[in-house]
Amino acid sequence: MKRALVTGANRGIGLAIAKGLVEQGYDVLLGARDFAAGEKAANQIGATALHLDVANPDSIAKAVQTAGPIDVLVNNAGILGSGSILNDPEDFLDSMAVMVHGPYLLMHHLTPHMAAQDFGRIVNVSSGWGAFSDGVAGPAAYGVAKAALNALTVASARTLPNTVKVNAMCPGWVRTRMGGTGADRSAEEGADTAIWLATLGKDGPTGGFFRDRKPIDW
Repeated sequence: MKRALVTGANRGIGLAIAKGLVEQGYDVLLGARDFAAGEKAANQIGATALHLDVANPDSIAKAVQTAGPIDVLVNNAGILGSGSILNDPEDFLDSMAVMVHGPYLLMHHLTPHMAAQDFGRIVNVSSGWGAFSDGVAGPAAYGVAKAALNALTVASARTLPNTVKVNAMCPGWVRTRMGGTGADRSAEEGADTAIWLATLGKDGPTGGFFRDRKPIDW
């Protein structure tokens, strides 16, 4: 049985991704900064809760040690600031910590096992707001952080063996606490492409950016 770790998974898109992987027979670790909320969500879907604050390198190191070898990593955790990018240095640092540095450290810790066993799947949950083709939009540092996550996807796919597939995806505008109630997609619809990328066969793509299972522009 393959073991998957999904970050920020106690609600929203992350929970839908975790649930989808459980349903496909994966042993899923549900990463959550709020461990009590993570335990409650994990119990509902048949996953195992893992205390993980992706903004904290010490928390990442402890979580990796607790988790053991991981075959599938979904970097889903995210935050959405507000205001102008140059007005709030703290938001910039927080955004980069959660959506770039945290994913980087998890990949740093977990990819050696993936490369050694000639199998791994990494899904970076990004956004169209992180695309240069869409003008790197969004509030505060969100778009910049997602653009950096996209760059990390491309660079790591180039350096890892083809058996370890690294892709980014855009879930679209999803009805979550972050997306709001007016969004046009359910969490399950937003999670679909991430689940597809997490379960790719050996001939699947790597180093790509996808929405609705189709390539989109960087």
